[in-house]
Parts: sequence; C-alpha cells; structure tokens
Amino acid sequence: MQEFSAKSDADFNAKDHHFMAVLRQAQTENPWFTIENQMFALQQWSDLLTLENITTWVSVYRPAAISKRVGLILAGNIPLVGFHDVVSVVLSQHIPLIKQSSKDKVVLPFLMKMWDGFSDGNVAYEFVERLEDFDAVIATGSNNTARYLEYYFKDHLSIIRKNRTSVAVITGEETEADLVALAEDIFRYYGLGCRNVTRLFLPEDFKIDRLFENFVGFGDVINHNKYANNYEYNRAIYLLNQERFWDNNFVMLKEDNSLFSPLSVVNFSRYKDMSEVKDFIHQNEENIQVVVAGAAAGLNSVPFGEAQHPALDTYADHVDTMRFLEVI
Repeated sequence: MQEFSAKSDADFNAKDHHFMAVLRQAQTENPWFTIENQMFALQQWSDLLTLENITTWVSVYRPAAISKRVGLILAGNIPLVGFHDVVSVVLSQHIPLIKQSSKDKVVLPFLMKMWDGFSDGNVAYEFVERLEDFDAVIATGSNNTARYLEYYFKDHLSIIRKNRTSVAVITGEETEADLVALAEDIFRYYGLGCRNVTRLFLPEDFKIDRLFENFVGFGDVINHNKYANNYEYNRAIYLLNQERFWDNNFVMLKEDNSLFSPLSVVNFSRYKDMSEVKDFIHQNEENIQVVVAGAAAGLNSVPFGEAQHPALDTYADHVDTMRFLEVI
C-alpha cells in the first residue's frame, strides 16, 4: 500500500493500474468513496501495519488454540471501515466470514487476495452473503439494525455496535493550526464516519468566524453532488422553519444541543464552565466514539486532526475486539 500511495500515475506498473481500476470501480459503485478518500484510508492502514506495530499490538493477547469461525457484518459508511475487524480475526488465528455492506464490496476482496498471496495462501477467510455455521459474530449497524441483530444473535457470543459520533471541545486557547486540524476531523469522508465530529462545545465568547476562516481548506466538499444535495436540503429546511444558523456556503453551524447533526451541519453549544462539558460527555458516553480537544481542556481526548488516525489498539465503541476473540 505504501509504495502504491507514494507513486504517480506515470510510475504505475500493471499491478498499480489494476489497483487503481479497483478504486475507480469502488467510486463508481459508491460516489462517496472518492479516490482521495480511499487513498487516505489506504495510507492510514499502510502507516499502521508495520511489523513493529503489529508485533506490539498482538503481544498482549493469547492466540487461539483452535480456530473458530467468526461472522463479520461490516458497515459501509466510509472506505475500509470494517478492515480492523478482519485483521483482528485473522491475527487471532480465527477465520473471518465476511458479510460486506452493499456500499463497500470492491476493495476489501482485492486486499484480501493480495494478503493471501503475500502469505503463500495461508490466510483463511470467506466472503459470504449469509452467515451460517459460525461460532461468534461481530456486527456493525444503525441503532435500528442493532436491535434486530441483538435479538437474532442472542444465543451467540457477539459484539453488536450501534450508531456513534464524535465531539470536539474548544477552550479558546487553540491556534489557527488547531482549528485547521479540526476541519479534518469534521470533513474527512464528508463527515460520514463515527469518528467525524458533529458537535462542538464553544466558550461563551468564542467567535464563530474563527471556525469558518479555518475551514476554507475543505470548501471543495460542496462540489460533491451528494454532499451538495444534503447541504441544500438542510439549508432550505432551516430557512423554511426560520431557524437560526451560521452558513459559509459549504457547511452550516447550528446552535443545538443534539449530539448527532445532519450531513453538512455541525451542532454547537456555548458553555460557561468545563464541568458542563464533562457532564454532557459522561451522560452521552454510549453515543460518543471520540472526544477531540487540546490538552488545556483536561479531557480524555485525542488532539485536533487525529480523529481519523486511530491506533491498532483503538477499538470501536471501546470494546476490545482482540480480548473478545481470545475467549470465543
């Protein structure tokens, strides 16, 4: 992956052209999966999957004595969103039964075939349309889907993940570079990931203009047809309902206590004391994937710009997948 992402088109060999054709097919089947965002996701995995990182990660877990069949029901909101589950199952010496999302069915089979080739055919995995003959399940879906899955798999060992989103806390001490980095946390993947920030906490005297001034680097999101449709629709609804919002022609900020916001909208609230923020985060921790903030906030958080850079031992919904795979 690293060699591929570092090359220009002029340097591509036959395999590189094949890989690029796969990425283009994925973008055709799901327009949200732009080449840029797919390349971003591939680069993150390239940086993570070093021998040192993998060795350190798996060293604290016990590999399976007997390989089990683990059903994986993958989400499809952002490119390769389920790859961590696949890697975890394989490195735990189990066999993943991979049920892909209809929104993301192109790149993962290509990568698994490459992985199997690099491993001389020793990577056991299956792509399936229906889960059968499995020992455990890891599934990701909406809240409604999760209720169905919890019932359906009630007699099996399982991890069932629901909707989550992320928040960012501004103290007023942020540099312009911090706010530019915050834009990455908001707009990467067009805001479709659970690690994307959809809710801001702002001090009472913080000027909204500072955000807009530092978000301009992502202004081209409005050129994406699906994003623009969401923006125009939500803007029209706010105008029709005479709701107050701030607009810079590609994203809207709305003073709203809701944790989740519509695509192209970021909710925010004002706070007097950091204790208000901590109380909100505590009360909504089951719905929050990541808190983004600087050190001055004194929170358990990741730095600005790092929301989409999880480590190998950063687990979705804070459930240790590798530990779960030890005991099945």
